[in-house]
Amino acid sequence: MEKVQGEMEIERWERSEELSDAEKKVIQETWSRVYMNCEDVGVSILIRFFVKFPSAKQYFSQFKHMEDPLEMERTPQLRKHARRVMGAVNTVVENINDSEKVSSVLALVGKAHALKHKVEPVYFKFFTGVMLEVIAEEYANDFTPEVQRAWTKVKSLIYTHVTAAYKEVGWVQYPNSTMSPLVAAAAAK
Repeated sequence: MEKVQGEMEIERWERSEELSDAEKKVIQETWSRVYMNCEDVGVSILIRFFVKFPSAKQYFSQFKHMEDPLEMERTPQLRKHARRVMGAVNTVVENINDSEKVSSVLALVGKAHALKHKVEPVYFKFFTGVMLEVIAEEYANDFTPEVQRAWTKVKSLIYTHVTAAYKEVGWVQYPNSTMSPLVAAAAAK
């Protein structure tokens, strides 16, 4: 496999930093406010994700051809997926002190997306970045530099565990990958 510029960054992403007890508390406190509006925040995250990375819509037959974010926002499937995503993040946050439970939950997410949905793992890198952007904007008063650092570690933790599951199932990126050239370029940055 040819080395690409982005591999070093992705390898760096694959090593998550340990969260301190204080950071775990900060994560749970900020998340409790976010999760009170779980569906709306989840929809905002997914819409931003699909606007920034439209090729990600290919994995969703119900709205992959929709261009208008408002049209997507109104689909029951998007709202359902938003609740599912936020529920998975909630399970991670609720169990942040139980590394085995976190690993188990994220392994299930990774395996399902690799085997059943055939989603390129780099989309998790993009998704977690968008998730942080939206939370930071919608909860700006709560998102101090300390909170930002803690959530950056959670972002890395999610990506690390999900991609580990991809490796465990023998994920191979096929030459005829459906990832757009723009997404591939963004992954290489």
